[in-house]
Amino acid sequence: MANPLYDTLFGRHAGKTTAFLHLEGGVTLTHAGFLSRAGRFANVLSELGVKPGDRLAVQIDKSADALALYAACVQAGVIFLPLNPAYTAEEVRYFVTDSGAAAFVCQPARRNEMAPLAKDTGCQLETLGTENDGSFADRAASAPDQFETVAREADDLAAFLYTSGTTGRSKGAMLTQENLLSNAQVLVDHWGFTGDDVLLHALPIFHTHGLFVASNIMLLTGGAMIFLPKFDLEEVIAQLPRATAMMGVPTFYTRLLGDARFNRDLVGHMRLFISGSAPLLAETHVAFEQRTGHRILERYGMTETNMNTSNPYEGERRAGTVGFPLPGVELKICDPSSGQELPQGEIGVIEVRGPNVFKGYWQMPEKTREELRDDGFFITGDLGRVDEDGYVAIVGRGKDLIISGGFNVYPKEVELVLDDQPGVLESAVIGVPHPDFGEAVVGVLVPRDNGPDLAAIEAAMAGKLARYKQPKKLIVADELPRNTMGKVQKNVLRDVYAGLFTAPG
Repeated sequence: MANPLYDTLFGRHAGKTTAFLHLEGGVTLTHAGFLSRAGRFANVLSELGVKPGDRLAVQIDKSADALALYAACVQAGVIFLPLNPAYTAEEVRYFVTDSGAAAFVCQPARRNEMAPLAKDTGCQLETLGTENDGSFADRAASAPDQFETVAREADDLAAFLYTSGTTGRSKGAMLTQENLLSNAQVLVDHWGFTGDDVLLHALPIFHTHGLFVASNIMLLTGGAMIFLPKFDLEEVIAQLPRATAMMGVPTFYTRLLGDARFNRDLVGHMRLFISGSAPLLAETHVAFEQRTGHRILERYGMTETNMNTSNPYEGERRAGTVGFPLPGVELKICDPSSGQELPQGEIGVIEVRGPNVFKGYWQMPEKTREELRDDGFFITGDLGRVDEDGYVAIVGRGKDLIISGGFNVYPKEVELVLDDQPGVLESAVIGVPHPDFGEAVVGVLVPRDNGPDLAAIEAAMAGKLARYKQPKKLIVADELPRNTMGKVQKNVLRDVYAGLFTAPG
């Protein structure tokens, strides 16, 4: 029976003894060894009673086993729900509850912390570490390494990725097999990947960029990955001579440029550097090319759509743009109020349509109707324009989304925590330019009574929000700027504090 995603990404490599994952400590895992591990994991899922169409929530550190668990879900027809390891137990509770996850796999060290959540939601709790440890790994040790692949259709759901809204309530984007597979196939062709490529993979694998772009591309081609747990400057510089390509967020490239060892000699053999998840400054483009001779390829994607546009592999990679719509993807710029398409060159909301566009938001039909039109166009909320040569430029983001170090931060979620603190009347959270993270989260607080204790607020946030969501700076202001309708003018705040993290000229 057919399972398009498994058959194309995984099954085709059965029995291959070529290298797939180069891991820390000089360990190499072959395609066959990886699929054997995935088969054991799929049998464990079946043993636990996790059925096709069920959701498996996963909050574990990046490792070969973490990737094998994704493969196991695809083979078993289970919907994969990866979660950021930085999320607190309070944050995870919402995702597990909302998704109705049948089981939840967490890090071994957090089992006791997550046990109340599992008990309250009724989901099964298992653990999986990075060293073949944890209860899930123990079960897999005695499980068969062969599993009969579950039949799935192209329109069947393969994954949930949660993306927050300005109300603070996260939305589960439902991604189908076709969404993931079609995008990987287009990107392999568009970016020239082959089985000879070795990708330096230092991205996390709980979101689109690291999992459904980087990993899926290499799975599709049968190439290899240098699979690093995280971005570590020393390790990346050490491994670059073995790689042919690298994908990263702008922070990766600014940190590399800050090291004198990163030069033409180190990367002369490289084929491609790709950047995404946050805007890449034009200065970074120029500095990178001057230092290395390579011009970074920038592209544009979203949780709900995977990749939408890309600068060309062959041709001009234009700084400040995200290139052209990918083959099969339609893109138009529309008036935010009327939804009517605007003339070329005008700024409006970006809408996209194609096989990459998600199926809708889990158990949110009204929100789905608001953002996914009947004709298939998805209203991204990003503001952009298309120039006379067809290059797409992102000029702003709707809903005040902040992208810090490649991670999405939704201000309302942070504001809800700040507003609840003693001495705070109200708050506004904004993103301001940061030389390393692209944008930094800043909280502006209006005091009440004796005013806020900033140190106490920072301590309180540590238990409620992932570290990347916590403001890098808290500022006390007498009042927040508002328009005639009473709405806080965050654009004014961004202008006021734009130079907070930049050196004076």
